[in-house]
Amino acid sequence: MANETVPFISMPGAANTQACSNITLIGMPGAGKSTVGIVLAKVLGFDFLDSDLLIQKSEGMLLWQIIEAQGTEGFHKIEEEINAGISVSRSVIATGGSAVYGKRAMEHLRSIGKIVYLKVSCDELYRRLGDLNRRGVTMKPGQTLEDLYQERVPLYEKYADVTVDITGLSVAEAVESIRASI
Repeated sequence: MANETVPFISMPGAANTQACSNITLIGMPGAGKSTVGIVLAKVLGFDFLDSDLLIQKSEGMLLWQIIEAQGTEGFHKIEEEINAGISVSRSVIATGGSAVYGKRAMEHLRSIGKIVYLKVSCDELYRRLGDLNRRGVTMKPGQTLEDLYQERVPLYEKYADVTVDITGLSVAEAVESIRASI
């Protein structure tokens, strides 16, 4: 009995019915993936992993410095490589907002757990975010937050197993909404 593992999350209807043990949070910068993720991990008794911190550690620079040095596409390649190499169990994984540009990484994250899209209105993101460049947000020259939102939302929806709208919710309410949805 000591070696038996108890699955936390199963994915009914999925081709691979093997249980998954991680929850990966995706969503726009400022959606609260890291903040909500830490609390969710505590509530579930899971570990917490922030993929942006893994990227910074791997490259020895802050996100905005990596983007400045490598460009947007170079950053996305690094991000995809790091995310595709995550190997954890019973963890809440908070990804960077641009993780959804890496198809291989998103397929990998789906194979090791359930993907939850933390949906937040663009208006709320405007209120939450400060200097997007210093946050390490990958944007094309002249692109606005609204443009970025319109570009990424279809990708979040594509990769999400579950979408949880946390617009206007406190961290505790967001955590409870996620728990109820999975």
